[in-house]
Amino acid sequence: MPSSQVFKLKRAYEPATPEDGSRILVERLWPRGVTKTQAGLDMWLKDIAPSTELRKWFDHDPAKWAAFQERYTAELRTHPDLVEQLLQKAREGTVTLVYGARDEEHNAAIVLRAFLIAQPHA
Repeated sequence: MPSSQVFKLKRAYEPATPEDGSRILVERLWPRGVTKTQAGLDMWLKDIAPSTELRKWFDHDPAKWAAFQERYTAELRTHPDLVEQLLQKAREGTVTLVYGARDEEHNAAIVLRAFLIAQPHA
C-alpha cells in the first residue's frame, strides 16, 4: 500500500519543484494558459482522467462530490493498466499528480490519489 507521501497533488499553475518527483498531468484537457515548459511534466496520462461525460456531469459542483467520487472510482477500476503505471512510478519515488481545477478540495486528482493509496499491492 503506497503511503500518502508518495503521491502528492499540485495545480498545474504552481511552479514545479525538485520535491515533486515525477510530475504527471492527470487531466483529459490541457490546463489553459500553461505552456509545456511551465508545466514541467514527465508524463500526460489523460486516459486516467474522468470520462468526458463524467467530467461534464460533475462540472465541479460540490453538491455532486460524493456521487462523483463513487462514479470516478468505478471508472478507475476499468483502467488497471493505467493504475499500475502510476503505482510503478510510485515504487521509483515521489509522484505528483498535476491537475488544472481551481477547486483544490473537489477535483478528480484527489479521488485518484485516494484510490492509488488504497491499492493493496504497490
